[in-house]
Amino acid sequence: MSAYVLVAEDDEKQAELIRRYLVHDGHTVTVVHDGPTALGEATRRPPDLLILDWMLPGLDGLEICRRIRATGDTPVLMLTARSTEDELLLGLDVGADDYMTKPFRPRELVARVRTLLRRTRQPRREEERLLSAGPLTVAPDRHEATVHGRPVHCTPAEFRLLSTLAAAPERVFTRTQLLHCVTDHGRAVTERTVDMHIANLRKKIESSPRRPELLLTVHGVGYKLSGGPGGPGGRRGL
Repeated sequence: MSAYVLVAEDDEKQAELIRRYLVHDGHTVTVVHDGPTALGEATRRPPDLLILDWMLPGLDGLEICRRIRATGDTPVLMLTARSTEDELLLGLDVGADDYMTKPFRPRELVARVRTLLRRTRQPRREEERLLSAGPLTVAPDRHEATVHGRPVHCTPAEFRLLSTLAAAPERVFTRTQLLHCVTDHGRAVTERTVDMHIANLRKKIESSPRRPELLLTVHGVGYKLSGGPGGPGGRRGL
């Protein structure tokens, strides 16, 4: 699965190592070493995937990720030397799809790249399956979602969560049941990670994220996607 990958890493030796492994795997790679150049290149020629170092000079990776997420859904793999849970959740909060802490194994990075690309480049089937709940429609095969006809730009983890919930409107899922949607490669994640992705989704699909009407919390249990008036269940819970 060949793709165009943009690598933004200020450590030139590490950037070159990443480039070599990705090229060997069949990808076309552009390498940049500072934040403003990374943002400019990603805007000029949007990549199929962006590998983004957290601590870039000129403009850090978090701000670059925020700006990219404001205009599109390019998959982002964040590289960071930070390893506390709060710091890693911050990276997910601004829209990173996956992260790797330094030092890392280049072969694992290539495997993560393959996984992200598979999830964002699913082939379209002749008979498309659509999921709906109230004003929300999810097209799993195209990795697309709309609410009130407006496109919703989701990260791969957010889209997996939304698809799982949309496949069974009004069904209550526990955080434990939703953990599989937000983890890859056997990495340990916590229920807080699910909460973070739910909060991000509410910002994207709710008219008032602090008073959600679609993506609801069932206190003491977990979350559900309301079918809305006329949908499955027809009732909006709190």
